[in-house]
Amino acid sequence: MRIALGLEYHGTPFHGWQSQADGSGVQNALERALSEIAGERVAVIAAGRTDTGAHATLQVAHFDIGVRRPETAWVRGVNALLPDAIAVQWAMPVAEEFHARFSATGRHYTYLLLDRPVRPALLNGRTGWYHQPLALARIRKGAAALIGRHDFSAFRAADCQAKSPVRTLDRLDIAREGNMIRFDLHADAFLYRMVRNIVGALVYVGNGRQPPSWIGELLAGRDRTRAAPTFASAGLYFTGVDYPTRFNLPATCAPLLIPLNRP
Repeated sequence: MRIALGLEYHGTPFHGWQSQADGSGVQNALERALSEIAGERVAVIAAGRTDTGAHATLQVAHFDIGVRRPETAWVRGVNALLPDAIAVQWAMPVAEEFHARFSATGRHYTYLLLDRPVRPALLNGRTGWYHQPLALARIRKGAAALIGRHDFSAFRAADCQAKSPVRTLDRLDIAREGNMIRFDLHADAFLYRMVRNIVGALVYVGNGRQPPSWIGELLAGRDRTRAAPTFASAGLYFTGVDYPTRFNLPATCAPLLIPLNRP
């Protein structure tokens, strides 16, 4: 039997989603809890592998199991065994053809960036930070070049294992509320550290170090070494996944509830 589940997590205590040798990945904690409920070893596959310190408002995963348990066991039972920073939101049996990663048709991310002279305390670990105000108009102008289907080699990590650097980014909304800038992105898929590398490049545009046209030049050049450093993971949120309606899943997207609508 194949079970799909949706979960949220605060990523600061973990070394990313992926299983780690020392057991410090989100995947490790989830597999331990599921295995205890199942009474057998459970291996989990997720829609996306988030970085160390990154968060998820709704990550989707699936696992195969040889025993039957009530659906409440995969939610309340598993949550009773998970660290406080992880919580399963829903679980349900799915068709064998469903795959959390390969059935996905799109993914959503949000990045929060605080631009003020003083580092965050209340939001420590939950937002990126830059020590000077950034020019939103310049950032938006530069970001426009990223929309569409492109080779994003200049924005992929050196150890990215994707077979192709070509992705379709169809949404990059940027808004400000006071000292907080919010980036909302949607694409068919993302390369390893692509969102953090995009934010890093846009910070260079927003602080005047590079002109808005530089973003298009980076895309055309396809050279990661010419781009800006990868920005901090603390502000990165995996906010959902798109799947075909035939799977009849519960909500697979959970937008970050921090409204930023001012120009």
